[in-house]
Amino acid sequence: MHPSPPLRVPVGHDAERWSTFHARRTLVVAARTVTSTARVLESLPALLRDDTRVAVVFAYDPTSAFDNGVLELLHDSGCRVMPWRQLGEIDPDLIVSASENIDVPEGDCPVLVLPHGIGFQKFVPDSRAERSRLSGVVPDSLLEAGRAWLAVSHPDQEAQLLASHPKTAGRTLLVGDPCFDELVVSMRHRDAYREALGVGAGQRLVMVSSTWGRTSLIGREPGLPARLLAALPYDEYRVGAIVHPNVWSAHGPWQVRTAQATALDAGLLLMPPVHSWRPALVAADVVIGDHGSVTLYGAALDKPVLLGAFGSDAVPGTAGADLARVAPRLDPAGDLRRQIEDAVHGHVPQRYAEVAGRAFSDSGQALARLRTALYQLLQLPEPPSPPPAALTLLPPDPPSAAVTSWRVTTAVSKGAGRPVVIVHRFPAPLRDDWAEGPGPYVHLACTDEERDPRLAESASVVVRARPAVTVATALDWIRDTLTRLPGSHLAATGVDEAGAGAGWLIGLRDGRVVEAAATGSALDAGLLAAAVYGCLRAGHPVDDITVTLRVGGPHDTDVRLRPHSARTSAPPA
Repeated sequence: MHPSPPLRVPVGHDAERWSTFHARRTLVVAARTVTSTARVLESLPALLRDDTRVAVVFAYDPTSAFDNGVLELLHDSGCRVMPWRQLGEIDPDLIVSASENIDVPEGDCPVLVLPHGIGFQKFVPDSRAERSRLSGVVPDSLLEAGRAWLAVSHPDQEAQLLASHPKTAGRTLLVGDPCFDELVVSMRHRDAYREALGVGAGQRLVMVSSTWGRTSLIGREPGLPARLLAALPYDEYRVGAIVHPNVWSAHGPWQVRTAQATALDAGLLLMPPVHSWRPALVAADVVIGDHGSVTLYGAALDKPVLLGAFGSDAVPGTAGADLARVAPRLDPAGDLRRQIEDAVHGHVPQRYAEVAGRAFSDSGQALARLRTALYQLLQLPEPPSPPPAALTLLPPDPPSAAVTSWRVTTAVSKGAGRPVVIVHRFPAPLRDDWAEGPGPYVHLACTDEERDPRLAESASVVVRARPAVTVATALDWIRDTLTRLPGSHLAATGVDEAGAGAGWLIGLRDGRVVEAAATGSALDAGLLAAAVYGCLRAGHPVDDITVTLRVGGPHDTDVRLRPHSARTSAPPA
């Protein structure tokens, strides 16, 4: 996207000729990276709500290595954007940024710097020299000029800054963390976020969290999401990933998605780099992370945490470093499912309360304190409206395509006088060991939307992705599918015929059609087809029989199988 031309309104040499609002102050947001810009966009609307006294414009600073995506974010948000050079031509009353690494023009207006993560917990490359610096600290020139104000979330951060950068003395504002406040109040909407992400009842959501850089989790273990999806049964787990916006900005969305292509095909919930990561974190059951802020947010929300990496660029003595001391480590080459289950079952409530207590103070007050500070710096009285409070987050948009093929294992035993069929499904793009053999039986199942012809033509079971609207449509589809795919043994579809309720039909290659009815938890045609497949492989009849279907967890489902009155003509063998 091309940089914006200089603005004429709401700033410019003749802006008053074109303005509608009678603004008394001009606030400029310095937008340098996606991360810092998103953080301001998430906080500023609540601070300036209903107030036309303040004109807001965004100045785009293109000097960061992570500037890619900033302009798109600003324009998608409806912001007025001016080029950085115009900032030196106007006289703003306040500059706000969540990027400390900005070269603001000379002047006397104050500069309010918000954190774009949790505190000052990481050493990052210095864009001005071949060295590293403490993330979050502004250049000395702004401190020496008495213009900079650094918002902090905990008194310990003030002490840390005073020890490492004495020029910050008297230049900090204790406001809290508005992002953490939103996460906390949103916990009561956790079920809604899980539903939006497609996480079913009884399923666990494993969230992989990575900061940026070569010491990050995704930098060291880019294949971890795929390995998790290969190790965790599909019907019991979902796997998501929150990747730092700097990774998306530096390498581009195309590269990020290409690097995770197999995992995405297997159902990885790869969260967009802006906004949606927050409700996704709330929805998680366990966090696998590193020394980034998102992992610490997860720990502060009392979630089980496993550290898959922890870089040497973490700052000693901070809350993040404390987390590395107390959180268990993940062995990426070990038994991933066992480690996750151990982390969940072994988690003690408030395990990370002491760590969180060093990162956040006075929770719930951040926006109110931030508004007070903002208007004091603008030299305006605060609006008469009540102080803003953190609002619950909106549900995230589903960020992945549906899984369309599985490696399915079925184990059949007897229990209470009926067969018990235990089914585990794993995304097929991650597994190539689906050859049929002795029990537990293994087969490849695909939906009719599978795009890879190698999988579709090798599938023993084909499932209609969307229920048929009539029985006749279902029977036609079964016949056509088994004819078109001669290697398939079964074709299964749901039937959602008006007035008849939901049901399932499973067609066999010999022309028989089995009708399935089930009670209990939500099922799909693929699971019912797996029950029929297991019974056939074990030598059990599928005519007028009740089987117990067990799909992870302790809850069983009774499935009644009986012959359907119609038969399809047997397709060629």
